[in-house]
Amino acid sequence: MSRPDIATLAVGDVIGTRTVTFDRADLVRYAGASGDFNPIHWNDKVAESAGLPGVIAHGMLTMGTVVGLAADWAGDPGAVVDYQTRFTKPVEVPNPGAASIEVTGTIGVIDTAAGTVRVDLAVTVDGAKVLGRTQVLVRL
Repeated sequence: MSRPDIATLAVGDVIGTRTVTFDRADLVRYAGASGDFNPIHWNDKVAESAGLPGVIAHGMLTMGTVVGLAADWAGDPGAVVDYQTRFTKPVEVPNPGAASIEVTGTIGVIDTAAGTVRVDLAVTVDGAKVLGRTQVLVRL
């Protein structure tokens, strides 16, 4: 995929949307890869005793997956030079079933002198924001 031409972009342009899904098997695979075996990510009783609605996805799994929209749009994951977010609500992963995370990327700022674009990501589950102030700085 080629990189977008910064000269053709405008603040407010939507770079794309995608739906990301996580099921319990995804959480187990991520736990093995990351070393984060906290039982709130696989055991309903432990999650509920911690005051959660049930098993939740790892925050870093959610954060790391949704940035892919901006990285793919840029045509190179190395084009992402900064990434920030706030965790606003846990992503509950039902059993059986999966959590569906909706991601929309919109251009928030263009700095032609620096050759960068800030992409703002809206990240929701069932209409509720799960990541807030999610901003990806991409060097084009």
